[in-house]
Amino acid sequence: MLRILGSARTLCDRLTRREMLQAGGLSMLSLGLADLLRLKAAQGGESTKTSGTNSDSNGAPTAKAKRIILLYLYGAAAQHETYDPKPDAPAEIRGKFNPIATAVPGVAICEHLPKLAKIADRVTFIRSMSHPYNIHSAAYTMSGVERVDIPMELNPYDTRHWPCFGSVLDYLAQRERPEHVPEVPRNIALPFPFSSRCGEFIRGGPYGGFLGQAYNPVWTEFEGQATRVLKHWRGDVDQNVSDPYAGITPESRFTIAQLGQMQPGMTLDRLDRRRGLLSQLDDERRRLDKTQATASVDRFAEMAYSLITSTKLRDALDISKEPMERREQYGMTLFGQATLAGRRLLEAGATLVTVIWDEFGTANSAWDTHFNHYERLQTELLPGLDSALTSLLLDLEERGMLDDTLVMCLTEHGRTPQIFPKERGVGREHWSDVYCNLLAGGGIARGRVVGKSDKHGAYVAENPISPKDVLCTMYQLLGIDPQQTIRDKLNRPLPLVAEGRVVEELLA
Repeated sequence: MLRILGSARTLCDRLTRREMLQAGGLSMLSLGLADLLRLKAAQGGESTKTSGTNSDSNGAPTAKAKRIILLYLYGAAAQHETYDPKPDAPAEIRGKFNPIATAVPGVAICEHLPKLAKIADRVTFIRSMSHPYNIHSAAYTMSGVERVDIPMELNPYDTRHWPCFGSVLDYLAQRERPEHVPEVPRNIALPFPFSSRCGEFIRGGPYGGFLGQAYNPVWTEFEGQATRVLKHWRGDVDQNVSDPYAGITPESRFTIAQLGQMQPGMTLDRLDRRRGLLSQLDDERRRLDKTQATASVDRFAEMAYSLITSTKLRDALDISKEPMERREQYGMTLFGQATLAGRRLLEAGATLVTVIWDEFGTANSAWDTHFNHYERLQTELLPGLDSALTSLLLDLEERGMLDDTLVMCLTEHGRTPQIFPKERGVGREHWSDVYCNLLAGGGIARGRVVGKSDKHGAYVAENPISPKDVLCTMYQLLGIDPQQTIRDKLNRPLPLVAEGRVVEELLA
């Protein structure tokens, strides 16, 4: 509670921007949330320095997408059990699920995606994704970096990381309008900070890379109860995990992870004294240090101010305002409800929303189906994806948003064509030679299949497409030249995407 001249006034509910400024709010935040944001950056050992020069915008592509929602299936979804079934392959390859027909003549997908099958005429399936890095590198999928290795996968602050595309979009927008701080963050990710609930690893993912942690996404936090207990294999024993990706209570909700609590008893006089001191220190700091690192530190204060004062952001995250019927259509799971919140954030003005189906409780969870492959797919993974993805597409279409919203459902690699019998249920291992992704809306063709795998779903037969090609295509649809450059910490001009191409076959 913030007291103004002795009267109670609830900051988050009724304090206006003008009143906040009059109370010295921005400087006060430099001692609160902004410090927390800076501290999170400092803990990673990463500089907040950014650098860059304006690139030539002549000849830039025409934007067809205004916003993006990324549904990320961490752990690697199997191509055979999603969008590229192989019913004529031997049993140890085709697996136990059957294909079903879709709304696109001649195109079949897995039988456990029946809702998606009915609206397949709204999407494009990519069946020839391929790259040489057979590891869980979400950062490679989401950034323009040329190559990746295991040390990079397991360290989000490895200095070789490039910024993920959400960080790039945020950076380019701020470079265009440096004084503008949006009320709803441009780059926001759900349901909680990536890899924070695994308990074993901290993985590279959607971070600011060489742009600095000031350009990490704004993360939400999940507050709620799981309704199902699943057995997760830890590598030594089975562990019972209350996994919210399998089901959550209706009362569960999302908040902003960085949003701390205001100190009680804060008065106007105390705020003024702090503001005066901070102003003097800030003036001296700016006089001595004119670098862009200082500008990035200031960005933390701007972000803190925007997060605390934005009723629009809090309203967008309040999924309880949605009719229960719609919530149930998305699925009463963490992924389903986060996807619904993502649609609300797009409506509120976010440029990019990332919804991650992340590991929870242990590694070898999410879509990393080394064990209990069919059981997990049939009872947990495929139904959750089917409800959330299909409801999102129909919801966006109903609201007139699908044509200018790019929907990307991505994963980092596929799974082996060969099924491996195991004590805890059969599994498929990592396989990056061929796999599938799905795109829709925002300038993407409808009812199309791009690329082809061989008869066993083991290798690309036609039109190999890399994650870099998908990123180049995404930038093109946003009206951004993927070969324009930004400067890294060594002041080297680097393209937004290394060695990628725009995949014309994906475009409407």
